[in-house]
Amino acid sequence: MTKMTLAKALNAGLRRAMEDDDKVVLMGEDIGRLGGVFRITDGLQKDFGEARVVDTPLAESGIVGTAVGLALRGYRPVVEIQFDGFVYPAYDQIVSQVAKLHYRSGGRVAMPMVIRIPFGGGIGAVEHHSESPEAQFAHTPGLKVVACSDPVDAYWMIQQAISHPDPVIFLEPKRLYHSTKAEVDVDATPGPLFASRVLRAGSDVTVLAYGPTVKTALTAAEAAAGEGKSLEVIDLRTLSPLDVAPVYESVRRTGRAVVVHEAHVNLGLGAELAARVTEQCFHSLEAPVLRVGGFDTPYPPARAEEYFLPDLDRVLDAVDRSLAW
Repeated sequence: MTKMTLAKALNAGLRRAMEDDDKVVLMGEDIGRLGGVFRITDGLQKDFGEARVVDTPLAESGIVGTAVGLALRGYRPVVEIQFDGFVYPAYDQIVSQVAKLHYRSGGRVAMPMVIRIPFGGGIGAVEHHSESPEAQFAHTPGLKVVACSDPVDAYWMIQQAISHPDPVIFLEPKRLYHSTKAEVDVDATPGPLFASRVLRAGSDVTVLAYGPTVKTALTAAEAAAGEGKSLEVIDLRTLSPLDVAPVYESVRRTGRAVVVHEAHVNLGLGAELAARVTEQCFHSLEAPVLRVGGFDTPYPPARAEEYFLPDLDRVLDAVDRSLAW
C-alpha cells in the first residue's frame, strides 16, 4: 500500500501502463520536460524517452488528429488536454473521427485512445480553465466517458481506459489533484471500469455524484447524519455508458434522488439521470428527482466561482426539499 495524491496516482498508473505495453504513447502540451501543468506526467519523458512522451505544439486539433493516425497504426495514444476549455479546438476531431471510425469501418478499425481532460472548477483559474464539457461527449455515440474521484480509482481507471479497445474520454477533477490522498494497493484486483459504486449506504435520499462533486456529496451526507438524515451516496464513475442498475436499486429503497454535478443543469447529465430514474422507478418515488449543478451561465470569474459551484448548503437544501415533498 502506498499513500498517494490523485495526481501521483495518475502518474503511477500511466507509468505502469507504459511499462506493460510499449505501444502506449503520451502526447500533449508541456507534458514532457515540464511534466504537465499539473505534473501528472512528471518524470515520464526522462524514463521513457521523447518518442513515447511527446511534447506537442499548442494545437489541440492536430494533437488528437495525430493520435488518430497512431491508433490506426496499432499504438495506444494517451492525449492530455491541458485544460477543459481548450478541448473545443479538438472537438471536431473527437466527434467526427475518434468517435466514428470503428462504426464507419464496420468494426474493422479499432480506436484505442484515451483523451485525458482536467475538468471542473474550484482552483481560482481564469476564463476557459474551469469548464465541465462531459455532457457533450457523453451525448456522442462511439465515445466512452469516465470520471475518477479518488486516488485509488485514478490509479486503476487510467490503466483500464488505456487497455480498452474503444476511445475513452477520461475526466480528472483538477481541484482534487493535490488535495486528496489515499492508500493505493497497486497489487489489488480492480473492479470493472464501467460501473458505479455505492460509497455510503443510507435509507432516506439517494445522492448521485461524479468527479469533484463526490467529495461534496460525502461531506453533505456526513452533515445530514448529524441531523438524523441518512443519505446514500453513489459515485457514478462512468457517464457513458451509465451504470444505472445500482441507482435504480437505491432509489427504490429510498424513494428520493438528488443529482449533483458542476456542469450547467440545463440538458446536463442530471437531466438524463432524472429521466431514467423517473421512467424506471416511478412507482417508488416519493418526490421528483432534484438536480444541483452549475447555473446556466458561462463559468464565472474566479472570485465568484464559490457561488457557482454546488456546495454543502445547496446539496443539503435539495435534500431537505426532497424530504419535505
